[in-house]
Amino acid sequence: MIDKARLTEKCRGLGIPLTPGQADLLDEYARILVEYNEKVNLTAITDPAGIEDRHLVDSLLFASQPEVAGSLVDVGTGAGFPGIVAKIYRPELALTLMEPTGKRVEFLKFACAQLGLAGVEFAKERAEEAARKTWRERYDLASARAVAALPALCEYCLPLVKVGGRMIAMKGPDGEAELAAAKGAIARLGGKAAEVRHFTLPDGSARTLVICEKISATPAAYPRNGGKIAKSPLK
Repeated sequence: MIDKARLTEKCRGLGIPLTPGQADLLDEYARILVEYNEKVNLTAITDPAGIEDRHLVDSLLFASQPEVAGSLVDVGTGAGFPGIVAKIYRPELALTLMEPTGKRVEFLKFACAQLGLAGVEFAKERAEEAARKTWRERYDLASARAVAALPALCEYCLPLVKVGGRMIAMKGPDGEAELAAAKGAIARLGGKAAEVRHFTLPDGSARTLVICEKISATPAAYPRNGGKIAKSPLK
């Protein structure tokens, strides 16, 4: 499906070591994604180079960060980015793929079974509802990619993170601006803005990783329901 040698070289250029076994699994994941996409809408990107850059390398930039360890919840994971890629890259992760759409959850279960990925939990939940249940403040790390603007995203993710854990938001070139708008929300939710890391994908696209630390418990009033989060993001 993809060009494994090309992917490996792209990763090497970004300082991301990729083993042949990992490249094989990522290739198989891409094949499964494209085939399944014919019956369930999972991605608009189906060409090999596009999958390599916009899905796999993008997710590997996240997965290769030193903070990616322990228990990870991938919020609004969709087709499994970055969660499944992170599990392939770091098989020791305890991964929860959180996705409210049933057809996508079925794909995630199928893909992980086909790839032989063990230690994966599937949560058919909206994050703001999950944080009112057993998933609240359970994880070392929460990730999210293309889910919402950062002020709203923090309310989805930070309540799921235990004190001492982190949230990493995968953003485009406006990550710094989004963080500036979200600092009040982060503080109200028990978080602290820690760092923004900048990257460039092989196709020239700018990426930022916005990292927040969880320094105190999220107040019981949060998260609010999804409608309130969308209409009136915290400031």
